[in-house]
Amino acid sequence: MPLMQTVTVYTDGACDPNPGPGGWAAILLAPAGGSTHKKTLTGSDADTTNNRMELTAVIQALTALKRRCQVRLHTDSSYVQKGVTEHLAGWKARGWRTSDKRSVANRDLWEALDAILGQHEVEWIWVKGHAGDQLNEECDRLAVAAIPRPPAPETTGDTTTIITAASCLGAGPGGWAAVLRAGDEVWEVSGREERCSANALHLLAIERGLSLVPAGSHAQVVTPSDYAAQGGERWAKAWAAAGWRTRDGSEVKNRELWEAILHQSRGLTVTWHSLKNFGRGADAQRADQLAREAARGGEREA
Repeated sequence: MPLMQTVTVYTDGACDPNPGPGGWAAILLAPAGGSTHKKTLTGSDADTTNNRMELTAVIQALTALKRRCQVRLHTDSSYVQKGVTEHLAGWKARGWRTSDKRSVANRDLWEALDAILGQHEVEWIWVKGHAGDQLNEECDRLAVAAIPRPPAPETTGDTTTIITAASCLGAGPGGWAAVLRAGDEVWEVSGREERCSANALHLLAIERGLSLVPAGSHAQVVTPSDYAAQGGERWAKAWAAAGWRTRDGSEVKNRELWEAILHQSRGLTVTWHSLKNFGRGADAQRADQLAREAARGGEREA
């Protein structure tokens, strides 16, 4: 009999919020004539959970294999890895009940996975997420990108849309960037800080973007930072009124930047949006690129 082909598989799932819209991704690597053939799979669901996306990624990856293979499957999901290696046999023996007699969550997907596992020899390898494994990181980006999102809010009338980004190089330098669009006009600005937190970098991008908006107009800030979006929309004015103290009496972090943002907001109507609620369009991708370039030493003035 011919030897089984060995295939390396990476899978990942993402959901934001959880539950909510989700995406999954799988990367398959197989030897092909002295080189390696790489296949990428992605998909999405408008209403799901992170665990369902993790399971779906594995099922779709194994389904894509056209013949019996030896599979080295890498996942950063302990739910999936331990579910298969520690719990699956017991769930089946108990009629898809847990040890405390509850129904197994996501039974439909576990049954689908169980059915396909018999077609291959699978080695389960858990990898720590966001820890530098290149293929795990790529799979994560693909899964996040697959999450279905509406387009970012359109710029109309006297509105300027500010889309920001930040990039940190470990605990050292970082970059920030903002892409501003008003009608057909576009501005780009970015900068570098030697030592700065990710939160501070996001605030720097917003402050600089607001400083370029004409007085008396409307600015809509679109940021990937929930901290910045919620701070701008809900907290900053209350903090200022309370002498820059939080509800528990502690000092507000990044006070100087929040003060600068409030100063730049004077004379403007500012609305705040989390980029996580929208698709990553061309302006968001450009802001990401500028922030990465700035972190490495390049800066762009408007």
